[in-house]
Amino acid sequence: MNETVTPIDDESEIRTYRENYINSLRSEMVATVEKCLTPVAQAYGYSDVPLESTIKWRPMVLIIGNYSSGKSTLINEFLGADIQAIGQAPTDDSFTIITHDDTAPVGAEIQVTQERDGKFLLNDPEYPFEILKKHGQRFASHFRLKKVNSPFLKNLALIDTPGMLDSITERDRGYDYQEVIGDLAQLADLVLVLFDPHKAGTVRESHTSLRETVSIRTYEDRVLFVLNRIDECASLSDLLQVYGTLCWNLSQITGRKDIPAIHLTYSPRAAKNPQTRPTEDQSFLFYLENQRKNLKNAVLEAPRYRLDNLATFIETNAERLDHFLEAIVSYRKQLKEFRAKWGVIGLVISLLTGAGAIMASFLTGFSGGVTDPVALGIGAVVTGLFMGFWVLMPLRYLKSLFHRKTMKNTDKLTPLETQTRRDSWQAVRELVYKYLKKTSGDFPLNKVMKEYGDVHRVFTEGARDIRKGLNELSNLKYGDIQRSKEPSAKDRSNFS
Repeated sequence: MNETVTPIDDESEIRTYRENYINSLRSEMVATVEKCLTPVAQAYGYSDVPLESTIKWRPMVLIIGNYSSGKSTLINEFLGADIQAIGQAPTDDSFTIITHDDTAPVGAEIQVTQERDGKFLLNDPEYPFEILKKHGQRFASHFRLKKVNSPFLKNLALIDTPGMLDSITERDRGYDYQEVIGDLAQLADLVLVLFDPHKAGTVRESHTSLRETVSIRTYEDRVLFVLNRIDECASLSDLLQVYGTLCWNLSQITGRKDIPAIHLTYSPRAAKNPQTRPTEDQSFLFYLENQRKNLKNAVLEAPRYRLDNLATFIETNAERLDHFLEAIVSYRKQLKEFRAKWGVIGLVISLLTGAGAIMASFLTGFSGGVTDPVALGIGAVVTGLFMGFWVLMPLRYLKSLFHRKTMKNTDKLTPLETQTRRDSWQAVRELVYKYLKKTSGDFPLNKVMKEYGDVHRVFTEGARDIRKGLNELSNLKYGDIQRSKEPSAKDRSNFS
């Protein structure tokens, strides 16, 4: 009897191949940043830390919401065990990184296998949280790591956050909560914003987070709105009323003309608790199972989001560094032309001054004629002295005038004909100003030109190759696996 590959086997092989492909692609992108962008970024003050330090770790999903929105309950549902404490009142005021323990034996009971404090997390180079050091010791004492042997965490990490409240202030927390949320949103590949049926509106902190923090620090397509604990709605009519209220509130907060998509979910594990489950008929939950599955699948797609985010990260930073280097190269080229022009003017004036000295020596009888060696010597000395004076005094003064004028009009260093160019320039304009002020415009042009060429290749060719790799991933078919069991870097373009 001939063996056949069942659809489940096909799906399993595709999943394994896809995971390997994603990991390989991600490694190449991180290597491109490390090799081509970070040295330039740190050399010119574009970034204080290596750019890859924030992207080299595993994909992350940030979970935020009101204090009663069921963040911990949803996390426990994903993990398949009671890892985070739950309760109706605020139960945890810490930012908790929940990641996979790769050393735990397969099939063991799901549990917390290791816990570390914030100081460890902020100082270990394995993790991308060095940028959070700026939030101080009070924040560090509310920051921790949990390693859990849940299969759900194999390819991603979850970030649980303190519930948002109405009356709490920065002074109460001891650190800037919104700034921490903003930094984590910038690091995360997906942000879940949770609400519950009892607070379909938003408290002050969540209003600020959605309106002013998350919307600025991450992209709109990375944010998923979730109405959690829908099993606590008494009926379908009750759920629809809550859903409508939340849609209205979100449309007012986000300022969007369209109503953002809202995922509906609940935890069957928590629903077994008779104290929280209504006694009315809840048969409507059966028809919303696909919503739960869709949300879980969206979270599990975090590695795929990471690739898109990495591609955007490389494109954005390569574009900005390219624009930065283009501007300072433009400065040096303009300065070179300026010096050449006034150098020629100075040389002409020096020659005329030397010629005048020769004529004066002849007319005063100091030399026998304009071709007399003495007259020519006097002319050469005067020409040299005047040229030296020109270089040391007028030309230096004119260069300082050029520098001051250019510093007042740095926008003229680079063409800004499109909105894209204007946006990238806005991001680096201040950096260009600071660098030119720091160096007074004196830096090795040949070195900058070489770095400019390397970054420009990443910006143009590298970005195109990255998108090509992502398209190959999205079009992956089972037949591709038969042709190649393992993704090879040689089969794809070298990004760097």
